Amino acid sequence: MKNHKIILAGCGTMAHTWLDYASNRNSAEIVGFVDVNAATAKALAERRSLQVPVFTDLSDALDQTDASLVFDVTIPAAHKQVVTTALERGCHVFGEKPMAESLKDAREVVKTAQRTGLNYFVMQNRRYQKEIRAFKQLLATQTIGQVGSIHADFFLGPHFGGFREAMESPLIMDMAIHTFDQARFLTGADAVSVYCHEYNPPGSWYEGNSSAVCIFEMSDGSVFTYRGSWSAVGHSTSWEADWRVTGSKGTARWNGSDNPVCEVIDPSRPRGFMDHVHVIEAENTWPGQEGHFGCLGEMFSALEEERLAETDCRDNFKSMAMVFKAMESAGSGKKIFF
Repeated sequence: MKNHKIILAGCGTMAHTWLDYASNRNSAEIVGFVDVNAATAKALAERRSLQVPVFTDLSDALDQTDASLVFDVTIPAAHKQVVTTALERGCHVFGEKPMAESLKDAREVVKTAQRTGLNYFVMQNRRYQKEIRAFKQLLATQTIGQVGSIHADFFLGPHFGGFREAMESPLIMDMAIHTFDQARFLTGADAVSVYCHEYNPPGSWYEGNSSAVCIFEMSDGSVFTYRGSWSAVGHSTSWEADWRVTGSKGTARWNGSDNPVCEVIDPSRPRGFMDHVHVIEAENTWPGQEGHFGCLGEMFSALEEERLAETDCRDNFKSMAMVFKAMESAGSGKKIFF
């Protein structure tokens, strides 16, 4: 007996990842596809050998199926409508980021989830990696002492084509949410202010600002800096960013791929002009699934255990606020408080 009857809203490239996970979960069953382009939905159903109806309108799909859960993998501009429609009709939602295209819309989506008593969980797959879990544990145990600053560099040059290259703020709006959310995840702190400068460097193939520098003050008194670009060719960082965290006893580094490592003051040697340090490598013991499957697994577990997921919309709103407040700062040229 399938416990979760799922409608897939949005039949683009990311749909395959979500379908791959659902097909391997005994409690999940796809009961319909929705896409503004019916031919796209039909082609996906055929490719996946799924004998399910296709629709161009989510309300019609909900009328004609017994769905209890909606997978929202539509483009960002459609998220608010898809999510609120599903929640109002009694369906839980698992969705791709971002929650919405404005902070006002994101706040309304959260209020809808609260009012309906239903769950809206947001994909933040970059929390689900063995190395970042090890990094978080290293910081939580104060191996480097009290955290004072967090620095993340993100430099890549992807040629997406499509909507991203036409967005006004493609890096901050579409990608930085991941790094901002990672900073909150790693530190357990939330942003309280931001100063951001956005720009589009020479050679960029984006219409909007593909690069940015941000300074966030965090609720624990630390400072988080972000330097990033989506039009940086050569010497690429990982998609997980390149991290340096300084604390009262030392510094931790993570390149986004390998195991985190830190250098801390060696207490067995006398203090000097430059302190002697010893190296500690983070222990990588997290047993969970990684990437999208890890986040989807957490979503399903939370739903079945009747609890909030780690990436529940109420928590994810705080990461979204970092995105929109950063863009507000870039537009005004001023420091913005949350």
